[in-house]
Amino acid sequence: MKKIHVGLIGGGFMGKAHSLAYSAVPMFFWPTELVPVKHTIAEATAGLAADAAARFGFSKSTSDWRSIIEDPEIDLVDIATPNNLHAEIAIAALEAGKHVICEKPIARTVEEAARMYEAARATDRVHMVAFNYRRTPAVALAKRFIEEGAIGRILNVRATYLQDWSADPNSPLSWRFKKAVAGSGAVGDILTHVLDMARYLAGEITEVSSLTANIITERPLQQGGADSLGNTKNDNGPKGPVDVEDEVLSLVKFASGAIGSVEATRNAWGRNNFITLEIHGSEGSIAFNYENRDELQVCFKNDGDDRRGFRTVYTGPNHPNGANLWPIPALGIGYGETKIIEAHDLFQAIAGGEPVRPDFGDGYQVALVDNAILESAATGQWVKVPQLNRETGKVA
Repeated sequence: MKKIHVGLIGGGFMGKAHSLAYSAVPMFFWPTELVPVKHTIAEATAGLAADAAARFGFSKSTSDWRSIIEDPEIDLVDIATPNNLHAEIAIAALEAGKHVICEKPIARTVEEAARMYEAARATDRVHMVAFNYRRTPAVALAKRFIEEGAIGRILNVRATYLQDWSADPNSPLSWRFKKAVAGSGAVGDILTHVLDMARYLAGEITEVSSLTANIITERPLQQGGADSLGNTKNDNGPKGPVDVEDEVLSLVKFASGAIGSVEATRNAWGRNNFITLEIHGSEGSIAFNYENRDELQVCFKNDGDDRRGFRTVYTGPNHPNGANLWPIPALGIGYGETKIIEAHDLFQAIAGGEPVRPDFGDGYQVALVDNAILESAATGQWVKVPQLNRETGKVA
């Protein structure tokens, strides 16, 4: 077994999730070809970095992310920063010969995503976008059923990502509400997850017709350096403008001929992390709700007339990655497990010198869909989505 030295940039919520995964990979996927070593973590200040290193188990800390890029001992650069830093860090890391995992969305704009993809194509290093929800065992099982033809030809897809963490207008002005930092709002922050899963299960999206809404136009300025994600309230403090969308709804067409809809909002009271997928095919249907992530609902046309309807499959040892997680179906899969599987797949790719999906090409294609959705919302027209040709690296 070899060691892989990780440099993590960003000590917030995602830094915690990734650090947990690095610690847990050898416990769940043993034996493993690569054992992660938490080498260095970078944060905005030396104090924040030292605190993050102590909390997350990194040997070193720094307030200069460039020192991670320059360190010859570090093999993998993990980008868990706000979106405005993704392109600069990823390109520098790839040019320095590092493997890279980058949180989603890959970038603020299509132009930044294109630059990141071009840098990835110019190297043999492994690159990955952290769309971890596709690694939920029930979603991977849905993929298996679809590839086996269990539901036949896909006819339509409905997908949502509904949250309420920022529905209160007195929740603070996170960087996620600032276009200069985030690039977009609900589209980049949460719809990208839905788009990744829709592409993973049903193929490429080719055309969109969209609506967006900016519901809360100003919020209290955030106190302190940590991003609070709406967990604190400030009724009386000064406020700043919100210049990104809170909600998006889009009709979509797929290359296969299937049609569907995707929706995301951060203003749905009562919805916590409500990611749903419903896929109807010529031979059956599949439904998934992330808030019940051990379950996949299935219905097949050939079921008897007296028993046709959705039934529940509880994921466990007989399903994707189940043998490495818990020994009993429905024992409980959490967010952390999806990150553990993600990290394992990344390490397997690095060890084998093979690509991993979703990669920067996938991140770029999702950015192209994002851009088309925002253009459609601005113009009120159907907009065709440019398609990335992975052989040539060109978009048409």
